[in-house]
Amino acid sequence: MFQCWQELSPPARYALGRAASQERQMVTSDATSKMGEVRIGLCSWTDKSLIESGALYPPGVDDAKGRLRYYASHFPIVEVDSSYYALPSERNSRLWVERTPDGFTFNVKAYSLFTNHPTRTHSLPKAIFKALPHEAQAKERIYFDGVPGELRHELWGIFDSALRPLHEAGKLGTILFQFPHWFFPGRKGFSHILGCRRSLADYRLAIEFRNNVWLNQDNIEDTLAFLEAYDMTFVCVDEPQGFRSSCPPVAAVTSDMAMVRFHGRNADTWEKKGITAAERFNWYYKREEMDGWVPKIREMAEEAREVHLMINTCYRDQSVVNARLLQEQLAQVG
Repeated sequence: MFQCWQELSPPARYALGRAASQERQMVTSDATSKMGEVRIGLCSWTDKSLIESGALYPPGVDDAKGRLRYYASHFPIVEVDSSYYALPSERNSRLWVERTPDGFTFNVKAYSLFTNHPTRTHSLPKAIFKALPHEAQAKERIYFDGVPGELRHELWGIFDSALRPLHEAGKLGTILFQFPHWFFPGRKGFSHILGCRRSLADYRLAIEFRNNVWLNQDNIEDTLAFLEAYDMTFVCVDEPQGFRSSCPPVAAVTSDMAMVRFHGRNADTWEKKGITAAERFNWYYKREEMDGWVPKIREMAEEAREVHLMINTCYRDQSVVNARLLQEQLAQVG
């Protein structure tokens, strides 16, 4: 099954994608007679500006244990962002399981090295760092292709083991792979995604693109069929338009889990250098900006078992305000 997508003829690719789609829809229709479950959550529960705003945590809720427990009493899902910057640990996963109720979900962002982002060499485990070639150790940042294959295999194993407690507790939703704007469709791109799928075969994967070439009129059908064929979630996005890293707000379901990530629409900061992630996504949504998503979300819920709506406007109180706005708008239409 894990053959290179582009080795298949276009009709074979389309047929494989459609077969996977029809099988998923049959399973979904047999298992559920109602809409899929819609979950709204934030893309961070520990962002510094969110904590300082006082918008979510009351006085006295001021440690890691208390904040997660309090968050989980208000939202059913959260995204783990720290795993992008450094590999997660089994210890943290076990603590997260203990501190959240049954049914709570963690979506975990993939380590930056796995998504072809420049990764700080000193974020690697010490044993991996010491095993790197000397020229790689001398670099401040390293890319996936700059790590020898056997060390990449070890890194995948560490990442997998770290998430195992969440998975076994039924609290791991998906692993989010957010690929950069220099990641293009083609043999190398498809092969890399399949490598990620193979390396984490026990888990669900969600794929977000920051290069609109994947979704232009020449490639969108192939991109979505590919994700359907290998049972990976296409991450729908709401974000500023008009940039190389902008993707259109396509609403599509390619797995039994659907996802939308709301990044805000701040064009002034979207590609600005030298600012924090929270500042980049600095945006209060207006009601009319969310309106267009409401019917799309309902349609997605008719096709998927779960729909994850993740609010990534994590500057101060914005994620909380925007999540509540979306909750209110969806509640109004039932």
